Amino acid sequence: MTLAIRPRRSLLFVPAANSRALEKSASLAADGLIYDLEDSAAPEEKEAARERLREHLAGSHFGGARIVRINPLDSRNGTEDFLMARGAGVDAILVPKVESVAGLKQVADALAETDAPGSMRLWAMIETPRGILDVGEIAAASSLCRLDALVVGPNDIALSTGIEPGPDRAELLPWLMRIVLAAKAHGLVTLDGVYADFRDAAGFAAECAAGRRMGFDGKTLIHPAQVDAANAAFGPSPEAVAGAERVVAAFADPKNAGKGVIQIDGRMVERLHLEQARRLLDLQAAITAAGHRRNEGTDLR
Repeated sequence: MTLAIRPRRSLLFVPAANSRALEKSASLAADGLIYDLEDSAAPEEKEAARERLREHLAGSHFGGARIVRINPLDSRNGTEDFLMARGAGVDAILVPKVESVAGLKQVADALAETDAPGSMRLWAMIETPRGILDVGEIAAASSLCRLDALVVGPNDIALSTGIEPGPDRAELLPWLMRIVLAAKAHGLVTLDGVYADFRDAAGFAAECAAGRRMGFDGKTLIHPAQVDAANAAFGPSPEAVAGAERVVAAFADPKNAGKGVIQIDGRMVERLHLEQARRLLDLQAAITAAGHRRNEGTDLR
């Protein structure tokens, strides 16, 4: 499926067990918030975290995408997490450790059984060896499972495989590109994993730049201080917008009607670049509109 253009540059994990983090999250400029009931909540905190999040979502005025990461559905907490997220009417449920179509379809079937609207979607964490191996099949089943996005879980991948990625993540690259390729083949959003050292601004910027080159649509974050840098890294630059406008204008010139290749600024440009330019301008328009709606306090999901 082809998704509507929505900015997905910055998706901040917000620990539902942390009331202060929940309170501050509504004012952030992230494109979306992932309220976390899984990794960030200790077993003894999960029930209280869920109830705290239920109350927060009922009164939240955050205008971006609202996603809840639940515990595995086949656990007691997972079932309760799912029912809370469904009742809160969030935009998507993030399913942890997806390893097969069957595991994802279980959650999709649960949404159907509770008459969830079609606008309520699923996102899948790809963070285990089996998930990486089967990511193509998982992405191919997107239309059957309400799947809109694949989210990389690099820490769990490293833990489950025993690899020790260096600063450039060279050891992870083949697997990350496998996930990106599966997402692109089936029109899904794909989000790079978190960068743990939120005080290392230079390292974060470098990883964002690498993720952008690899084809990721955005990045998951662990700290509000990372939002602006992610938005800048995964949004179109002013130079890219200007270049795209020149491409669109050049192909719209009657003298170029019917031409497959034209020359712009000393380089040859094909019609496939026209489509690319239009997508970039659509993304920029969506980002601008989202910013306006955020400033006005209205919904920008």
